[in-house]
Amino acid sequence: MRDDEIGAALLRWYDVHARRLPWRVGPGDIARGVRPDPYRVWLSEIMLQQTSVAAVAGYFQRFLARWPEVAALAAAADSEVMAEWAGLGYYARARNLLKCARQIAALPGGRFPTTVAELQALPGIGPYTAAAIAAIAFDAPATVVDGNVERVIARLFAVTEPIPASKPRLLALAGRLTPPARPGDHAQAMMDLGATVCTPRAPSCGRCPLRPACRAHSQGIAADLPNRAAKPVKPRRQAIAYVGRRQDGAYLLERRPEKGLLGGTLGWPGSAWREGPAVPDPPSAANWRQAGDEVRHTFTHFHLSVVVMVADLAQACAPERGGFVPAEAFRPETLPTLMRKIYAAAAPALCD
Repeated sequence: MRDDEIGAALLRWYDVHARRLPWRVGPGDIARGVRPDPYRVWLSEIMLQQTSVAAVAGYFQRFLARWPEVAALAAAADSEVMAEWAGLGYYARARNLLKCARQIAALPGGRFPTTVAELQALPGIGPYTAAAIAAIAFDAPATVVDGNVERVIARLFAVTEPIPASKPRLLALAGRLTPPARPGDHAQAMMDLGATVCTPRAPSCGRCPLRPACRAHSQGIAADLPNRAAKPVKPRRQAIAYVGRRQDGAYLLERRPEKGLLGGTLGWPGSAWREGPAVPDPPSAANWRQAGDEVRHTFTHFHLSVVVMVADLAQACAPERGGFVPAEAFRPETLPTLMRKIYAAAAPALCD
């Protein structure tokens, strides 16, 4: 099959099998002249970075309900957005989301840029996200390559060189297939094919519209691709977290520095995260005691083990850092996942 024949077969399949997603305008509506909202496309693409569709759907709908347009998000308080983002992870995305919204709201008419170059100049938008927004929102002939597309291309062209070294070649091959017409539908069709048919394990080759052109299938190696370079062993870091509750039920919390992991989020005071033994660093003088087993959490580049210390703090306690959140305002569900784990470990050990 020629490249244009591959693209045509893919679009025919997509017209029938496109996933229904909260942020997507389906191919039928596109054909009737409905255009995607760039705000929804951008918001979904930022949320979907390193996160699954299933995890993002609820967050997307809650964000949209609170901030239905970019101007509303730009005007939101940082703390409100960070709280709504809690649990989605990779908090730098939320900080860049606000920076980007404010830059866009300041543009003439508050309109999104339409080109890959202009989009990529905005905070939090890299090459992939810029291409995805340009293609999906503005139907620009941009080549969109995420993990699903890499897998489809690696199998379609039997690229055996491991990722990440093969990424430039996979991008070039994907570019050959990007059509001048319906590039937005083409990009989403490639993603859908990888997510539902050309899956990481046990690909459903019998249902694939590109099977006649797939070199990996013809060679019997589809399930083995793409090859990936061996991942380095993740180091393990250690830390101590301090969960203190005042006599009136208020909890002692502090906001983490803007830069770094969980940047800008509210959480429990604690020690530095280090590969050696954690160095005690309580936020106030108190009778701190250990609560249960260590809490374990994995970030992208390391594993973290946290010893949880708890204390019942005096009403007149003046902490060295952080501040008290009244009992009626404390919402553990708005904390990042790691901080929720720490709270779950600490709660049974605190006196009622």
